[in-house]
Amino acid sequence: MKASRLVLMVLAAVMTLSAYGDAKLPPRDNLALKRGQQLFGKVCKAQTTPVSFIYDGKAYRGLGGLALADRSVTDGEDLKRVKQTFAIGNTLRITLDAAYNKEYGEVEYTLWFENVGTTPSGVLEQVKAIDMTFGGARPVLRGCLGDHVNQYAEYEKDLTKEPVTFRSDGGRATHVVFPYFDLVHGRGGTLLALGWAGTWQADFTASGSRAVVKAQSTNDFRSVLLPGERVRTALVVMLPYEGRNYDDATNLWREWFQAYNMPRANAAGDRIEPFSTTAFASDTGLPNSDGSISERFYTWRRTLDMIQHERLKIDFRWFDAGWYFDPYGNTVPSDWYGTVGTWELDTIKWPGKSFRESNEACHRAGMKVLTWFEPERVTNVDGLVKNYGYKREWGISNGHGTTTNNIGDPECRKWTLGRITKMMKENEVDLFREDNNSDPGSTWPALDSQQEQSLGLPRKGITENKGIQGHYMLWDEILDFCARNGKCTFIDNCASGGGRNDIESLRRSVPFMRSDADRTTTALRLSMSSTFNRWIPFHGSATKESTTELGPLERGGEPIYVIRASWLPIYNLYACFTHDETLDYNRLRHTMNEWARFKHLLTKDMYVLTKWHSPADTKGWTAFAYHDRTTDESVVLLFRQEACEQDSFTARLPYAKSGERYLVTNIDTGEETLLSGENLSQAGITVRLATPKSSAVLHLNRVR
Repeated sequence: MKASRLVLMVLAAVMTLSAYGDAKLPPRDNLALKRGQQLFGKVCKAQTTPVSFIYDGKAYRGLGGLALADRSVTDGEDLKRVKQTFAIGNTLRITLDAAYNKEYGEVEYTLWFENVGTTPSGVLEQVKAIDMTFGGARPVLRGCLGDHVNQYAEYEKDLTKEPVTFRSDGGRATHVVFPYFDLVHGRGGTLLALGWAGTWQADFTASGSRAVVKAQSTNDFRSVLLPGERVRTALVVMLPYEGRNYDDATNLWREWFQAYNMPRANAAGDRIEPFSTTAFASDTGLPNSDGSISERFYTWRRTLDMIQHERLKIDFRWFDAGWYFDPYGNTVPSDWYGTVGTWELDTIKWPGKSFRESNEACHRAGMKVLTWFEPERVTNVDGLVKNYGYKREWGISNGHGTTTNNIGDPECRKWTLGRITKMMKENEVDLFREDNNSDPGSTWPALDSQQEQSLGLPRKGITENKGIQGHYMLWDEILDFCARNGKCTFIDNCASGGGRNDIESLRRSVPFMRSDADRTTTALRLSMSSTFNRWIPFHGSATKESTTELGPLERGGEPIYVIRASWLPIYNLYACFTHDETLDYNRLRHTMNEWARFKHLLTKDMYVLTKWHSPADTKGWTAFAYHDRTTDESVVLLFRQEACEQDSFTARLPYAKSGERYLVTNIDTGEETLLSGENLSQAGITVRLATPKSSAVLHLNRVR
């Protein structure tokens, strides 16, 4: 099924709206538009297209020498798109879909392979989505690692001293490693990203003044294509820039990303503005095993009433895991994880229309509702087959307790889509939240092997490639449903936290929680913000601190230090609204209102004013600044960490303009200081905090 015109319009809006609203921003000093044009020309010229592959035993570098079957060009005000199809014999068609962003100089492309014949194709293998050389002295690779074990740790590698390889085999693209890279070369650099939600590998080497980048998606793919089958590479995104400054480079990326890569809020194409969420599940008085499994038809009313009574402005009710019947049609008292797949509301917990009624009450209170699903994983397949019309062959098992739902099969995807949209429509759910708590990289090969045995032909990687295509299509179909029914046209993207934040997934979604681990210490949260925020500007974290992810909430509410460390465009409020009789609502309102006062700045340019520290290092200060370059307004957040002995820190603000004056307000003390741009950028401004684990916020406005 193809996405409808409505959802295509919504997705197209991402590529047509200008940064931060309707008006274009003034050009940045580090734009490299000429180099972007040259790069686009190289991509579109068949002889120099930066891809490589082997087909039927013959190696191809670029697309030169292939027969051109079709070519189309769409040249708009901001975007130029070139689509070219090449032929190898009568069986294989190769389509290069490339685009150039005229405002930022960004270049992107995807390569597709399709069997248009009536017999199996030759073997396609060693497909490189990018195989390219970048000229320029002193090549350096900068970026961060992925979620889970690496917790977005920062790195910087001198490629003249060591080659660098990143490989992701789990099937959730941004766990462990992260497919976003800043390749510095010569007097500038190129920001790179791979858009593929499955497995991938990227290799960076250098010799002298030349850096070579080779990357694949669907690792080690080697397969024939059956008649009518299509496979594709990752989306490759490249954004060149001038200069070698890391903040300048990633601020260019943040601005482009929000202008042209983020989804939109609704079918009208409105941009997504910073918002708040909260869950009612911690306030039921019943045991909870992470999710909404403890929620019942009789638990929500007192929570919503208290939120309204205390005048808390919350935008979304977060309804998480555990709301469904298990595959045998039974209610689920605690095991939300081992019972997924039906996507049918548990009417023991929610009889009649009680869940819909609770959501309608939220709507009247000014709150939308998001609901958790996990469509890529199923459990208890026998029960699903017997009770819910599931087909046994749709479940791909690794033999060790994980079964992947094969949404690469169109019939399976249609069944899954119907279960999701039916539940959302019947219960007035506004936004689809997706999770995936398994590594499909361990299951996809099982179906590959079955097909190889039955066909007697290579099929390695075919299940993953079709599965990831199906995943993107499922999201497009859900967004189409949402657009047609007045719901939110973006997805809350989760895969055990931060596992699916590849750049193409983020054309349809935003990560409401960048990591499950971000429900623990403030030191971890500050560490993650120093790195992750550079690449994915719109996201959220928890607003709590505990030693473990599911640790209890702070009685009385979280301290201001923890809340300020959680300032992001998405504010996920953690609170026990009625069952914590010590909850300090004055402080809760104060901390929320403080975030709301400055939330408009959190999507602007970000400057990391201190060196990156690991989550275990609490001996120093952490400081960030967010600066609106159109208004020259900014906010500086400073944190004296738990074990920090230094009671003062001097923040130098590189964005402060020479010849201008700024009014600096300490929002805790009310103290106002008038300082010149030169003073702020060179000497800096010193903040003193008397005790460890404390914070300060400075608000800067240019004096006109």
